[in-house]
Amino acid sequence: MHLDVQDLRNFYYRDPLGRAVQSAVRAQIATFWREAQGQTVVGYGFAVPFLRPYLADARRVIGLMPAPQGVIAWPQGLPNISVLCEETFWPVETGHVDKLLVVHGLETSDQAGALLEECWRVLGPGGSALFIVPNRAGLWSRSDRTPFGYGRPYSQAQIETELKLHNFMPERHATALYQPPSGRRFWRKTARLWERIGARLSVVAVGGVLMIEATKRVQVPSGPGLRTKVRRPLQVLTPQPEAKPV
Repeated sequence: MHLDVQDLRNFYYRDPLGRAVQSAVRAQIATFWREAQGQTVVGYGFAVPFLRPYLADARRVIGLMPAPQGVIAWPQGLPNISVLCEETFWPVETGHVDKLLVVHGLETSDQAGALLEECWRVLGPGGSALFIVPNRAGLWSRSDRTPFGYGRPYSQAQIETELKLHNFMPERHATALYQPPSGRRFWRKTARLWERIGARLSVVAVGGVLMIEATKRVQVPSGPGLRTKVRRPLQVLTPQPEAKPV
């Protein structure tokens, strides 16, 4: 079940809790992707709040939003880069994406397998995809106050297994959102402190979201290579008899 795009916009841009989520998750994304100089960066779901750091240097930035969710123009005050698309049919060329960010897309999709196949299709050689999903063991997946309380939460083992089934190779992982999903003033004022503490005690503390970076795995073709037998092959490298003098 997809959330409405207006609810997502209101949460991330008008709710103090949503702005705190932006700050915490952006900081963690930066540990994976420090820059995107000259690259094509695509976000799917509602990833636009986290794409802004790449607008200046990336060759191209696209915000794909699924039709069941709806679309808004983004970024404000600049040429629009948001595109409404079908969940499993994106207007992106095959193998042209260097960085793919999926937020509020995988856990809310009824076609998660087909969606991952589309992610695999558009990702280029050497590119990386970053999937951000609700942590099944965290507090955020149990609260419907935030968008992370909707859809299917994952454990780390579950999301990695799902990615491997669809020809992705998980490379790195992290967690974020150690602060409680509360709008109370005390928690908002101490949000950064909780994020710093949680990052140091990540084995003990449970973050609200899981972040998995994966690369595209290409299967090596099996069986014999050239099946067609050439009847009269050109023997370019075969020594030829010397010509007789006339």
